[in-house]
Amino acid sequence: MSTPKIAIIGAGVAGLTLARVLQLHGIRSTIFELDTSVRSRDQGGTLDLHPESGQAALHAAGLFSKFQSYIRSEAQEHRTVDKHGVIHVHIKSEDNTAERPEIDRGDLRQILADSVESGAIQWGTRVHEIKPSQENANKYTVVYNSGHEATFDLVVGADGAWSKVRPLLSSAKPVYSSLSFIELRITDAEARFPELLEVVGRGGCFGISDKKLLGARCNADKTMRIFAGVPIEEDQFSETDAIFSKPEEGRRYLLDKYADWDDRLKNLIRRSDDVIIPRPIYALPVPHVWESKPGLTLIGDAAHLMSPFAGAGANMAMWDGKELALAISDAIKTGKPLADVVADFERRMYEMTRPMTELSASNLKLLTSDATVTEIVETWAKQMAREKPAQEE
Repeated sequence: MSTPKIAIIGAGVAGLTLARVLQLHGIRSTIFELDTSVRSRDQGGTLDLHPESGQAALHAAGLFSKFQSYIRSEAQEHRTVDKHGVIHVHIKSEDNTAERPEIDRGDLRQILADSVESGAIQWGTRVHEIKPSQENANKYTVVYNSGHEATFDLVVGADGAWSKVRPLLSSAKPVYSSLSFIELRITDAEARFPELLEVVGRGGCFGISDKKLLGARCNADKTMRIFAGVPIEEDQFSETDAIFSKPEEGRRYLLDKYADWDDRLKNLIRRSDDVIIPRPIYALPVPHVWESKPGLTLIGDAAHLMSPFAGAGANMAMWDGKELALAISDAIKTGKPLADVVADFERRMYEMTRPMTELSASNLKLLTSDATVTEIVETWAKQMAREKPAQEE
């Protein structure tokens, strides 16, 4: 089999992992990315990378040593509290085995982007359409930047929740969970408000009570990120967006939602900067499968968007990129049809990701139920106990 011409739509961790592993196997790809650069927009908080998925992908990409230089051991600390500030779980950084080390999202994306050959990423490129090629039914043409076109043997949708590629394979659409994360930030938190570190610690704090969540984590740049998880109906988005566009009104809105929470936790809202970003939580149906089609596939959130409550989205995305790259490389070496190895990859992806999408959905349901903090913590402890043997094998 000759080397296929591959387009990757999206330069997130899924697309970049795919491009990097392909590159190591001598296979070039073209990545179309709307961002103008790797740091042109905020990349979010921290990630813990799992041995069997995210870390395995970095090993395959030849980037594990580089990753180790960015690991933040202090971020291993974690506290789970209730609305009164009572600590129900406290994992100290020195007690954590670091099986799932933490890294800032921005640093991870930077590592991956820097590892891809110059010119492979088409930054600042808007993809308008992906359409069947007029010359070959098994190829697809990418239309980008107001009329430019290029045809590929395989177009990979690594373009997230609202993928432009997915509608060519699946009629499924992300469904709103009824819960939204309202993101706030405190820059230089340690210097400005050291008392907040007594609540959050140097890793993260997760508050749970009354079907609401209030979490905070510290980034390497000393920015503290706060996520207020509150139920908001989808038809209220325009109203709440208007409120959050005015910082004082947005803080008052949230403080009202957390009126009976401990002042130490409410101070996370009171002390926040004048940047408030609503992030509604959407997820694809579980399971999300589609009929395989030559010339197209999906990875990452485009394939299996899930809520953040399994801590697996980025890890699964990186596993996808690694496995698809290895499958394509194998097809070239063995002469197997590209469509066959992609279809086989998709079947393995369904099997790999389904437990995580199910766990994510069940944890979301648990967190928004009438369960007490003690019941939630006990459920999570059982989940971790079930995962432990698999990690040690």
